[in-house]
Amino acid sequence: MSATATASADTPSLTEKQRQILSYLQNNADTQTYFKSRLIGEELDLSAKEVGTNMTALEQAEVGLDIEKWGYSSSTTWMVTDGQSGS
Repeated sequence: MSATATASADTPSLTEKQRQILSYLQNNADTQTYFKSRLIGEELDLSAKEVGTNMTALEQAEVGLDIEKWGYSSSTTWMVTDGQSGS
């Protein structure tokens, strides 16, 4: 996808884990809006804590997605939408 390539090119300061999480979100954001840290971690072989820490960094970065901490039941939930849809 071009959105993936663009976001990756525009985010040289991201760590490898952040790039891995970002790629996962970009690949799944078309079919899913809410993501649990625990489930992302299971998919990427990371702990929920690692995901949460890195999601906070992605939330603050310009990555082409809008990322918002949404809820805390059983694991932090993140709402992820296309960053261009609200513009």
